[in-house]
Amino acid sequence: MAELNGGQIVARQLKAAGIDTIFGVVGGPMIQVFAGATEIGMQVVNCRHEESACFMASAWGYVNKKPGVMVAASGPGMTNAITPLHVATESSMPLVVLGGSSSSNTNGLGGFQESDQLAFARPGVKWLGRVDSTRRIPELVHLALGKSVTGRPGGVYLDFPGETIARSIAEEDVVLRERAPAIHAPHPDPAAMDDVADLLADAERPLVLIGKGAGWAGAGEALTKLVDLGIPYVTSPMGRGVIPDDNAHFVNGARSSALAQADAIVMIGGRFNWIFQFGRAPRYAEGVRIAQIDVHAEEMYSAADVEIGVVADAKHTALALHERLESRTLKSSATGWLAELASMSKTNAARLTDRISSDAVPIDPHRVIAAVRDAIPRDAHLAVDGEITMGIGRVLLDSFVERSRLNAGTTGCMGTGVPYAIGAKLARPDSTVVAVVGDYAFGAAALEVETAARVGANVVFVVCNNEGIAGHTIQDRMFPEDSPRIAKLLPANYEKFAELVDGHAERVEDPADLEAALQRALGANRPAVVHVLTDPKGGRVAGGSYLG
Repeated sequence: MAELNGGQIVARQLKAAGIDTIFGVVGGPMIQVFAGATEIGMQVVNCRHEESACFMASAWGYVNKKPGVMVAASGPGMTNAITPLHVATESSMPLVVLGGSSSSNTNGLGGFQESDQLAFARPGVKWLGRVDSTRRIPELVHLALGKSVTGRPGGVYLDFPGETIARSIAEEDVVLRERAPAIHAPHPDPAAMDDVADLLADAERPLVLIGKGAGWAGAGEALTKLVDLGIPYVTSPMGRGVIPDDNAHFVNGARSSALAQADAIVMIGGRFNWIFQFGRAPRYAEGVRIAQIDVHAEEMYSAADVEIGVVADAKHTALALHERLESRTLKSSATGWLAELASMSKTNAARLTDRISSDAVPIDPHRVIAAVRDAIPRDAHLAVDGEITMGIGRVLLDSFVERSRLNAGTTGCMGTGVPYAIGAKLARPDSTVVAVVGDYAFGAAALEVETAARVGANVVFVVCNNEGIAGHTIQDRMFPEDSPRIAKLLPANYEKFAELVDGHAERVEDPADLEAALQRALGANRPAVVHVLTDPKGGRVAGGSYLG
């Protein structure tokens, strides 16, 4: 009679749920999970640090619209996953951490790597559980996967006491959950749609705000139809690409003015948090009328004075609004509102012209990021990380595909760029994936370049090296004169990380060499590091709407 251990059962349940890739750092008591996954042909991505493994899984899951699964060893291995669980939950990205823990029969006795892992996980997740028997593994893994992707996606933790993984049971007694429920997205209330349509139609200065939740809902085509009726829109950073950025109604370049002057706003798939300036004055006009569409009713209570709240799917809501508005004449069509914002966007973009074309050495970071923009294909996936790099990237890097833009997210977490890019590449192996990162951001996970090489994730890492956290700005302004390097970093040879793994290495000091270096890296068909020495004092231009 054949038997399966707990690790093999975990792997089989994951595969039954359509998961073909798992991430982690190999360690007890979860080694059997990695072995069981390998045994049935799943891809196992063993990383250099648990935090990176979780970020890779989050990106893989977000891009694929599936749960991203990370397997953690006990104790410190699991606690290293706490920050990514928090980030995934706050940034609405599907992450399931399967964490091994010390055996139950030694709890309270100081067992090896013993810790209260449920207590560590609880504040950062949307759901957690503990496996109490090997026989229940399929059921509980099924629950964990489902909780991570239903409603608003987020982080989930499932704890495995060591004995539940080590124990074996007869194969015929293993009952896998072979089917997930066919969950139909919530449709908006027709009366509510009438009210929101009236709000948009009667406004002199309407504005649509788009968050990454709209990308998760696959609302891009529906939202394009809606805004093409003549309504300007602004996106969150990770909402870029839900509608292609070259749409004529995209006004992130005039973001501040759009928010401050709009008299009617419809938020779709986003939240009124810091990313959207909380939805209140003085960033927004006094008396602005606000409607919000979200899958969570709780989101209607925030700093913003929301008038109409609609609990519904973004795609179905956008379709319903378009249906009601397509035969109506919008009041804003006679006010010049869209043309005004488009003109502001062009004016703000013109402020960057000299920086983009600068031949200065060290290289202006605007020149670097514009060169990346011009080098990559339209359907590229981008991971952007670093204070100055990410700020400039919001202005200069375009996105044209849903769920193709990854950055620090709601929590503002640094160190995500490198692992997010690797996770995205494994999710979309045929797509170009580029990580545009500062030197500090790259350093947070630089050794994962070895992981990328080992698993065949041919990401191009563009490192904008301004020798520090925000270049020299923090060091020069906040620390005493003649202080040792603290916020300033050494001008390290970051291209050497590619050489360590026989990847493609480029070092760029002259802006004239940027284009050729990027083209060589993009065509290398192996992990590439393009190390660009940028101006340590090269900050951002005022008035450039860098929060777009």
